[in-house]
Amino acid sequence: MSTMSSPESAIQRCQPADATPVCLEAAALESTAPGYLRELKAELTAEELVPAELTVNACFDDDCSLATQEEVDRIRGYVRAAAFLGVGTVTVTVDDVADPEPVRPALSACAERADREGLAFDLEGPIDVDG
Repeated sequence: MSTMSSPESAIQRCQPADATPVCLEAAALESTAPGYLRELKAELTAEELVPAELTVNACFDDDCSLATQEEVDRIRGYVRAAAFLGVGTVTVTVDDVADPEPVRPALSACAERADREGLAFDLEGPIDVDG
């Protein structure tokens, strides 16, 4: 009979760290370029800060597919930036939606992208991705 114990999971082996979780506002980021994000990540680490959430304000008040695509591309860029920074959750607050039909699948694609990157995607406002 074996006396081996089951290995502990990564979560069970977590140790407290002297770091403060912070929420970043997308509007405060100068860029989503990798060079800028690398510098920001280094600054956060030096200050013992851990980016836990990235908040993005979005608006789809223009009933135009080009404007919708531009706004979704902007959100997708922030999802990539959040993954690069090691953020756990991207929260998108939608202020207004002129036509939910083209916006819903576009936001759903952003949520799927976040999921592939290992991020939670929270949507706040007058629309959801479930219909």
